[in-house]
Amino acid sequence: MEESALEGAAERRELLVEALRVYGGRYAELSRSFAAHLGLYATDATALLEIIAAEERGAPISPARLGKRILLSSGATTSLLNRLERAGHIVRSREHSDRRVVTLRSSPHIQERADEFFRPLAAPMDAIVGRYPPEDLDRFRALLAEMGTAMDSHLARVNQDG
Repeated sequence: MEESALEGAAERRELLVEALRVYGGRYAELSRSFAAHLGLYATDATALLEIIAAEERGAPISPARLGKRILLSSGATTSLLNRLERAGHIVRSREHSDRRVVTLRSSPHIQERADEFFRPLAAPMDAIVGRYPPEDLDRFRALLAEMGTAMDSHLARVNQDG
């Protein structure tokens, strides 16, 4: 990369990372409020959001993948899923051709509660996103994906060394 293209990149990166950190803090607070709305532990609500998001992407999540996503051990993930299942918030099923694979699904009532909580946020967020051309949003998603890849590479190196 040319030196002129890198000029000011560190400062722009720092500003962007700070904005993302602030956004991440707000997202975490929103997750905590969602947990309180449901009367759940924050980690349980985070797991529910991951399960719902996976379903919305059309790729339901397994317990092992969920544990990796929310940084819990296998045992802690099992305890969390037991709590959510006892409360009627999730269902574990064996939909895969390999019957050993467990798929996590949210219950209809939890989908309704999530919609009730997040629906009021959708309109203002849609209005904000609507102000930007699709090409800009595509470029921003690409930027975030590339930054995420750089972070994953760094974490792999650090975890390998540590």
